[in-house]
Amino acid sequence: MKLLFLTVCLCLALGLSTSHHGGEHLQADEPAQDHSKHHHGAVLDRCDGMEMDAVAVTETGTPYFFKGDHVFKGFHGKAELSNGSFSELDDHHHLGHVDAAFRMHFPDSAEHHDHMFFFLDTKVFSYYNHTLEPGYPKDIKDVFPGVPDHLDAAVVCPEEDCKSNMVIFFKGDDIWHYDVKTQKLDEKEFTSMPNCTSAFRWLGHYYCFHGHQFSKFDPMTGEVHGRYPKDARDYFMRCSKFGDSTNHIEREQCSHVHLDAAASDNDGNVYAFRSHHFLRMEGEKMHSDTVESAFKELHSEVDAVFAYEGHMHMIKDNEVFVYKIGEPHTHLEGYPKSLKDELGLDGPVDAAFICKDNHIVHVIKGQTLYEVDMKATPRVPIKDGPFTLFKYVDAAMCGLDGVKIIVGNHFYHFESLMVMQAAKAVPEAKRVSTDLFGCDH
Repeated sequence: MKLLFLTVCLCLALGLSTSHHGGEHLQADEPAQDHSKHHHGAVLDRCDGMEMDAVAVTETGTPYFFKGDHVFKGFHGKAELSNGSFSELDDHHHLGHVDAAFRMHFPDSAEHHDHMFFFLDTKVFSYYNHTLEPGYPKDIKDVFPGVPDHLDAAVVCPEEDCKSNMVIFFKGDDIWHYDVKTQKLDEKEFTSMPNCTSAFRWLGHYYCFHGHQFSKFDPMTGEVHGRYPKDARDYFMRCSKFGDSTNHIEREQCSHVHLDAAASDNDGNVYAFRSHHFLRMEGEKMHSDTVESAFKELHSEVDAVFAYEGHMHMIKDNEVFVYKIGEPHTHLEGYPKSLKDELGLDGPVDAAFICKDNHIVHVIKGQTLYEVDMKATPRVPIKDGPFTLFKYVDAAMCGLDGVKIIVGNHFYHFESLMVMQAAKAVPEAKRVSTDLFGCDH
């Protein structure tokens, strides 16, 4: 009797074990029928602050953000099951997650050009036009010799950025440059970077995601310039406490996310930049657009902006873009130029402003204030002294009513440049959303 009891228990245990295993891993020869039954039914919200598993930009230029067995397509919208777009990932390996992903956009590499690669544990999948290439999945080592299994992230780096067509692989503290042509693998040491859980190249810049935050980095050195990390929900998930149903202008106008740059022109109009968004306030009237639409050569994430003689001077990293103010804004021929050639400074800078009917631009870089005479040739920056009232500055502008220094979602108003330079203490903090943009919260 005791033996019978033990036998029944063992059979039940094996049955439960087999059932559980079947829900976790599909066999290679299992027919691809209703994959959705193997996936959890949780509703994912891109604004919850989740850590993405992988990011890849498709051949149509749409970024795909992978989380578990779901994917967010683009910067808006709900999550979808990944197997709806890449069903073979389930056929061969139950799609509980994607370790890393990228699209290899190297025309010189005809075999892999415009293919999307997905890394799952020890395997790599290659897709072309959303169709799995014959012979895949393969072992990672057979396609990318020397590259380890169970990766954390990967991103492509074309030769204009990395001297040769490369793929950068991340696993824990370890980082490698993989030369696509020679298949040489070089280990790198990026000391200033956090461990990346996903990474991607967007509009010529490289982003490392860690948790729900991200840092922009140099793909050759790993250096992180500027104030990072930043919240991916504000920049790439386009989240807002108002939700998608509320007017877009109000969302941007009343957002509490810090500004990247701000400026005021001679007519008193205010221009503000936040991530991919651009705001222009004419009196009480507010206009909203994307940076990509209004200033298509600039894309996003401006460091500093100032208006001078009917032109908007826009500083991004080590370059200066100049646009004629108007509808539409006209990009001046010959730009961008290097920040060093234009203002005599190396980037990045934190803020820049110029006051009405003046030709001196004031540049804040760290805790130093510089003056540059726009009428001088060549333009040479002069140290105006330390600027220690604030640990850092997000933006600054000078208008008819004085200078505003913007830090986070607050700004500090000085009646004039002279008052600011002589100040020993910061004035009362005012809210950007309520006191500058006229919101009621």
